[in-house]
Amino acid sequence: MHEDAVAIIGMACRLPGAGDVRAFWENLVAGRDTVSRFTSDQLAAAGIDRRLAERPDFVAARGVVAGADRFDWSFFGYSLGEARGIDPQQRVFLECASTALDDAAVDPHRFPGPIGVFAGCDAVPLGSSQEELVAQTLGRDKDFLATRAAYKLRLTGPALTVQTACSTSLVAVHQAVQSLLGYECDAALAGGVGLFFPQVTGYVYEEGGILSPDGHCRPFDADAAGTVSSSGAGVVVLRRLEDALRDGDRVVAVIRGTAINNDGGGKAGFTAPSPGGQRDVILAALGRADVDPADIGYVEAHGTATRLGDPVEVAALTAAFRATTDAVASCALGAVKGNIGHTGSASGVSGLIKTALTLWHRELVPTAHFRRPNPLMKLDTTPFTVVDRHGPWPEGRPA
Repeated sequence: MHEDAVAIIGMACRLPGAGDVRAFWENLVAGRDTVSRFTSDQLAAAGIDRRLAERPDFVAARGVVAGADRFDWSFFGYSLGEARGIDPQQRVFLECASTALDDAAVDPHRFPGPIGVFAGCDAVPLGSSQEELVAQTLGRDKDFLATRAAYKLRLTGPALTVQTACSTSLVAVHQAVQSLLGYECDAALAGGVGLFFPQVTGYVYEEGGILSPDGHCRPFDADAAGTVSSSGAGVVVLRRLEDALRDGDRVVAVIRGTAINNDGGGKAGFTAPSPGGQRDVILAALGRADVDPADIGYVEAHGTATRLGDPVEVAALTAAFRATTDAVASCALGAVKGNIGHTGSASGVSGLIKTALTLWHRELVPTAHFRRPNPLMKLDTTPFTVVDRHGPWPEGRPA
């Protein structure tokens, strides 16, 4: 029963409006939008040109991680000078990784087996001169994200930096699961981080683009018009379920199957979504998990809140579910981007942590800004209903 299952035994996050998992859950329960909106004075203080900030198409919004520029350098054995040369993304990830291990009650010094780390971050420009490149590469190049954590936390399993754009942190989770099931390690950290500097800023809205015209992200809603760029970080600690149960670990949630694929050339454009590719990877994950879609009670979606992206995602989910069920409105649907925006390389793990908390608390939380469904989704013909309020996990709905 537990042979291919993996337990989430610890978590940590730094997300807009939430410095830890507890605050993140409180925001989710309240349905809060925690993306920041900035005044002209705040933008000016951050160095944003007033002529840009005063443009009518400039949207002064971004999800901010409080304290992202600060670092407890002495705790990790760095000098102040060394710490200044390290990308803040790597510093925040290192702090999250340490917090996640604490949350899982895993001490790397005493754990009886190798611990792996799988993670990714957003790219950081390096200096142009040879001297700058040499000085900055070890501290700022994204390739060293996972190995830095392994070095400072004494993790002796695989240490792989994963880079697949906004799917990065979920691909990292998939790689960690495969490593655990292949006995390359006995515990693993997986996640991602994406930080933007300056954090107090905004963007120029472009019609038809991925970013929202008003700084609000409305997944699945009729008024959905795009997402908001945000900073964020998240890490989960994983173990084989049978090992976690044997050792009395707190099991927050269980991962029964993962899968990855690629659309190849079978889509309208390089950045366009493919319903067929999404359907196929969902079916592959369901097959590996040996789960009937009719037994699924909640789906956390990518939910970028673009007018065409959400309908494609719902169509792909519906096609996968229709392989075994004709049910309508039998499964809850949500997306965390309505709360925190699009956190880049951390977006997938943010949704995973939300889903794990939903299972742990046996509660559903509202999808921020959802009022009425995007008509292109034809939601009333699908197995899904968007969660629009906080409440207990419905009786009879599978977990």
